[in-house]
Amino acid sequence: QVQVVESGGGWVQPGGSLRLSCVASGSICSIFAMGWYRQAPGKQRELVAAITSGGTTTYTDFVKGRFTISRDNAKNTVSLQMNSLKPEETAVYSCNAVTGGGYWGQGTQVTVSS
Repeated sequence: QVQVVESGGGWVQPGGSLRLSCVASGSICSIFAMGWYRQAPGKQRELVAAITSGGTTTYTDFVKGRFTISRDNAKNTVSLQMNSLKPEETAVYSCNAVTGGGYWGQGTQVTVSS
């Protein structure tokens, strides 16, 4: 069994920053990739950023240059530094860990508003 837990969400004004963190634990041999997804009200879940164990990163175009994903393989953690946040990025942000299957956390709410 693999558990994935996110932290770091909250409220921020437009243009502000937040840092999300995620840790995977349990029966883990190795994690191929970890990523962050978000789902806004009434919309489908979308990939925000992902990183492989080798450090290869992927970002959705909308966040390039503003968000940075990083990972600590030894600790099975992944972080997402989000800068210059916009109101339309209000969503539940969820962490996904790919290790023999895909495992999801419960998500953390990010609200961007004035």
